[in-house]
Amino acid sequence: MTPGNRNFQLCELAHKMSATPTSMTEDDWQPLRDLGFDDQACLEVAHIVGIFNYLTRLADGLGLQLDPATLEASETETPLKKIGDANGARTV
Repeated sequence: MTPGNRNFQLCELAHKMSATPTSMTEDDWQPLRDLGFDDQACLEVAHIVGIFNYLTRLADGLGLQLDPATLEASETETPLKKIGDANGARTV
C-alpha cells in the first residue's frame, strides 16, 4: 500500500466518523486494518478524530474567530512565520 492510500483511507474514515458517526460499522475500519492498524491504532485514530470534532464544536459554539495573521495565512496558503527564541516559542 502506498502512503497516499493510507492518507486517503484515514480521511475517508475521519469523514464518515465526523459526518455520520451512528452509521459506523466494523466494516468501516477494515481498510485501516488492511493497512496494518491494530485495535490500539484504530482507537488512537478515533480519539484524534473525536478531539478535532470536539475542538471545532467548542470554537464554533463560543463564536471564536481566527486572528488576522492566521486568517491571512489560510486564505493565501502562506505558512505562518515563527518569531521568538531559537525554538520558535511564538508564532505570528
